[in-house]
Amino acid sequence: MKRSKYSETQIVSILKEADAGIKVSDVCRKHGISQPTYYKWKSKYGGLGVSELKRIKELEAEHSRLKRMYADLAMVNNALKSLIEKKL
Repeated sequence: MKRSKYSETQIVSILKEADAGIKVSDVCRKHGISQPTYYKWKSKYGGLGVSELKRIKELEAEHSRLKRMYADLAMVNNALKSLIEKKL
């Protein structure tokens, strides 16, 4: 997947510029983005502050770590079950 040339904190600051009263078309032209990109960002990051965005990223990282941990434990559990069945 293609990475954006803007970080999430930069995206939030661009959205705040438009919220401050600058026209969306002027903000898009200034930063070199299209209006559909702006509205896609607004639907995803609208109303979020930088601290909230940071917290969401931390939660997503923890969630993926826990999913990997669960997958590893499920695999070990299945291996132990099959070993026990073979012994009996």
